[in-house]
Amino acid sequence: MIKVLIVDDSVVFRKILQEAIGKRPNIRVVGTATNGKEALKKIRILRPNITILDVEMPEMDGLSTLDEIKRQHLKTTVIMFSTLTSQGAKTTLEALSRGATDFVPKPTGTGAFSKSVKTIQEILIPKVEALGNGHLKTVRVPIQKKAPSTIKLKSSKPETHQKVTSSERPLRVKTLKGKRIEAIGIGVSTGGPNALNEIIPKFPKNFRLPIFIVQHMPPVFTAQLAQRLDQRSKLKVVEAKDNTLVQGGTVYIAPGDYHMEVKREDKNYKIKLNQGPPENSCRPAVDVLFRSLAATYKDRVIATVLTGMGQDGLNGARALKQAGSIVIAQDKQTSVVWGMPKFVTDAGLADRVVPLGNITSTILELSGHKF
Repeated sequence: MIKVLIVDDSVVFRKILQEAIGKRPNIRVVGTATNGKEALKKIRILRPNITILDVEMPEMDGLSTLDEIKRQHLKTTVIMFSTLTSQGAKTTLEALSRGATDFVPKPTGTGAFSKSVKTIQEILIPKVEALGNGHLKTVRVPIQKKAPSTIKLKSSKPETHQKVTSSERPLRVKTLKGKRIEAIGIGVSTGGPNALNEIIPKFPKNFRLPIFIVQHMPPVFTAQLAQRLDQRSKLKVVEAKDNTLVQGGTVYIAPGDYHMEVKREDKNYKIKLNQGPPENSCRPAVDVLFRSLAATYKDRVIATVLTGMGQDGLNGARALKQAGSIVIAQDKQTSVVWGMPKFVTDAGLADRVVPLGNITSTILELSGHKF
């Protein structure tokens, strides 16, 4: 049974959350709180597995509550419930950096009640179940200065469906010789903002390749994520725009609610955005990006599948492997949720299974970057 504490100053939202979550046989709402101070007392007494935390509250807001949870060493997984506004997105990303594990956008305006019920059923409850069912770890990622000295890769043959675990790396496969890498693709979901904040700032300013990222996030949030990463990184980080000419040394983040593809036009590469049907219930979807990279760059891609729920990225990774490209998966120990990388790894598609702290150095090594 997953124990949940609801913290929100709105009696309406508390009621909506209680009724929707209470219908699940494997989840029990053990209590509610109207502000952060009350929440801290109930976390100590009720010991909820999951705490759903509002951002704006009287007496003690969501950010201050997170700080106190960390200071008091309280063991609970926090999911933020935040508004779909620019300021709400900015605050949410700050909350994630302070210890929240994930977030769900809170609908506002006309039809907020019906939208809220749908959001809770389709987005929040799956997150509660995934994070509460033992998939979540309190991760303290060891940052290693050097990647493993021996980098070995599979050949470009189709997948063998051999299971690979982190204890089995490096694999006995062909080494990289003369392969020219022209693009980096990254797919990530739950735990993504913090993972990207670990990876992207480590790239040196003279890194020559474009990096394309699909992070499962709604509109507004992806723009804030790009801005936040840009401030912390040596590379330029932007939210992608349609028909943008691809530039080396630039990080492109797919905007919320748009699939991102990369197409070749004459001698140039351009970003193409579309609102085609969601894939794996996602838009943007990692599979869409990875398939386009396979079609455009063929065997000249390094793709990385990071922490996240579900299996988005699996089919795209398969297309990349069939084209002869390289696939890296984040390991279980450093993943917030080992879903997306697990599917890729179990399918035998991962050339390397790598801790989060070694992702950047592995990409640099495999892409032939000159240190």
